Amino acid sequence: MKPIQATPITAHQRPVNLIEIAERGQGSAGLDKLGETSFKDVLSQELQDTVGLTFSKHAQQRLYSRGIELDQATLQRVSEAVDRAGAKGSRETLILTDDAALVVSVNNRTVITAFDRNHLQEGVVTSIDSAVIV
Repeated sequence: MKPIQATPITAHQRPVNLIEIAERGQGSAGLDKLGETSFKDVLSQELQDTVGLTFSKHAQQRLYSRGIELDQATLQRVSEAVDRAGAKGSRETLILTDDAALVVSVNNRTVITAFDRNHLQEGVVTSIDSAVIV
């Protein structure tokens, strides 16, 4: 029987590090590979500090995918609308702006989801107990 000779590992045949694979995606929330805070998390924190609103991941995805842009003045009006809804005892409110509609959890001041004008034409928004037009 002839002995088996070891073949050198090429760039295309690198050894698999199972520990590295198992740890993928388990990093600290909001930190990139270098341990720095991601842009998305910095932006969310800045918005929360500025107008006191938080955007859920789902709402951020909806805003991005539907091309909805909220300027600082609109965000301020939304924040004031949340205050007014909270004063009336609302828990989940629909806030209608010129270009979009936002469903907001009043208690924790979190935007849950967002609709543009085209998606509003479907006509049904559920799980709300109030609406505010700004």
